[in-house]
Amino acid sequence: MATVSANRLELLQIADAVAREKAIDRKIVLGAMEDAIAKAARSRYGSETEVRAEIDPKSGELHLSRHMLVVDTVENPATQISLDDARRRHPAAQIGDTIADPLPPLEYGRIAAQSAKQVIVQKVREAERDRQYDEYKDRIGDIVNGIVKRVEYGNVVVDLGRGEAIVRRDEMLPREVFRNGDRIRAYIYDVRREPRGPQIFLSRTHPQFMAKLFAQEVPEIYDGIVEVKAVARDPGSRAKIAVVSRDSSVDPVGACVGMRGSRVQAVVNELQGEKIDIIPWSHDIATFVVNALAPAEVAKVVLDEERERIEVVVPDQQLSLAIGRRGQNVRLASQLTGWDIDILTEQEESERRQAEFENRTRMFIDTLNVDEVIGQLLASEGFNSVEELAMVDAKEIASIEGFDEDTAAELQNRAQEYLARIEAELDAKRRELGVEDVTTAMLVRFGENGTKTVEDLAGCATDDLVGWTERKDGEAVRQPGILDGMELSRDEAEALIMRARVKAGWVSEADLAALAVEEPAATAPQP
Repeated sequence: MATVSANRLELLQIADAVAREKAIDRKIVLGAMEDAIAKAARSRYGSETEVRAEIDPKSGELHLSRHMLVVDTVENPATQISLDDARRRHPAAQIGDTIADPLPPLEYGRIAAQSAKQVIVQKVREAERDRQYDEYKDRIGDIVNGIVKRVEYGNVVVDLGRGEAIVRRDEMLPREVFRNGDRIRAYIYDVRREPRGPQIFLSRTHPQFMAKLFAQEVPEIYDGIVEVKAVARDPGSRAKIAVVSRDSSVDPVGACVGMRGSRVQAVVNELQGEKIDIIPWSHDIATFVVNALAPAEVAKVVLDEERERIEVVVPDQQLSLAIGRRGQNVRLASQLTGWDIDILTEQEESERRQAEFENRTRMFIDTLNVDEVIGQLLASEGFNSVEELAMVDAKEIASIEGFDEDTAAELQNRAQEYLARIEAELDAKRRELGVEDVTTAMLVRFGENGTKTVEDLAGCATDDLVGWTERKDGEAVRQPGILDGMELSRDEAEALIMRARVKAGWVSEADLAALAVEEPAATAPQP
């Protein structure tokens, strides 16, 4: 048997030692000791008793006390005391107050001491985890140095000195091997709270790892004169980094390369020989894409800003260089710029432009009933459709060499007649569905509900169009249909669906006629 109060200074010495070793606040350690002693005391006075322990942070003196709540009617004598009893001890006591009675020092047995130790260890471990999380959660995006502690199934556990981190197998460079005791440099990309403590995740493949390595090697980046705008990596193989200078007198590419390539070579060595293209960034996306495709030469670019897609034309002999091995060069350029890149050779572009020209020419010949020369003139002037020809100012057509105002007027008349004919054909097809007054509003309703083809309409039931009523909890509930509120009868809806099924080839006109004969017979009154 040993008493906790045998040496009051010993408690403070233990608390100081633990606080220094675990790098946590001394108050947290003393609080853990107080909780542990209180738990051990409850094993002596009863588990329901509210026992509190206080350690004087200066003298190390321990005070035990039992706390009881003042109530009208005592239901639990272990934690409650009546108002009369409380006033005998403290005349000013009121209901709701807490009365503290000092307890004598206790001698703790082996089991109680072991239990107290477990409480202290648990509290200290939780405090250490909180300290580690608070320390590293704001360091996401930093590079850290550590020593390999162990390797588990390809994942590397790293000792950072004040915590542990992990580099998962997919976050390491290909063919990279680490052994216990090796030094490792990596990028903190995530810190999470998990049941077994904070997990610090490191990466050597993250694009920002390269950017941070350049910041360490290039003073101009660290000072903010040169900025890294984008990074794209194929880890362990090749990478592209786009840089821009805020000072016109500083060459951003030259600053990153360094004297005789010393700066970029330091980064390459850290990344196990990964080849790095350093590219000048540009506000002009076309210029940026051309730079990103280096070392390939680009003859022409065509932008599609709405789809963020760019078409690049390169000389025939430059195609393989622009695409790169297994598409690596164009893939990295696309990641770097954020645009989809299509690469064509000059010959392919010429053939495609010729095919488009011939298709437009043929379209004008067929729709406007003109000869090949006029079709070619319209196509060469950039007209892409009959609608465009019909809507443009007639003076623009008349300004084409070889055309006059009469020719322009005639071409526009033919274009408008063609568009009117197409509109009439579409209207006739719409009427074939069985309802004469299908409105635009109906078509919009169909589209909004995913009914976009004749087959979609053929698969509908009458209830789908006009709605239905069902009973829920004894009440009739109305379920709306696709064309609810359009004043469409069930017979009209059914006819519309059946005509769609005929158009889709599901049934024939003969089947419809036979069905029409059978229905009146089935509903005729019996004699």
